[in-house]
Amino acid sequence: QVQLVESGGGLVQAGDSLRLSCAASGRTFGRSVMGWFRQAPGKEREFAAGINWSGRTRYADSVKGRFTISRDNDKNTVYLQMNSLKPEDTAVYYCAADQNQYGLILSESGKYDYWGQGTQVTVSS
Repeated sequence: QVQLVESGGGLVQAGDSLRLSCAASGRTFGRSVMGWFRQAPGKEREFAAGINWSGRTRYADSVKGRFTISRDNDKNTVYLQMNSLKPEDTAVYYCAADQNQYGLILSESGKYDYWGQGTQVTVSS
């Protein structure tokens, strides 16, 4: 069982930066693929970034070059550094854990086993 708690969301202006954190409980964090998803009003939840236990990363095209995902296995925490934020980045951001044994970073939300409650990010123009 893994419990996830996100923090770090807020209201910022376009061009600003924000760092989200996701604290995980449970002994399996170190072997979990961690993902950040986001859901804007009226839209489906979409993959933003993912990282496996060896540090390999994957990004959606919409955030590539602006967002950086990282993890600290000693602290059971995964981060999402978001730079050059745009109004279209406005969404609820969710942290998720996938315990697939192969370390594959999947973009389908249905493949993830555990989810946090989400944190709101609002970017004003």
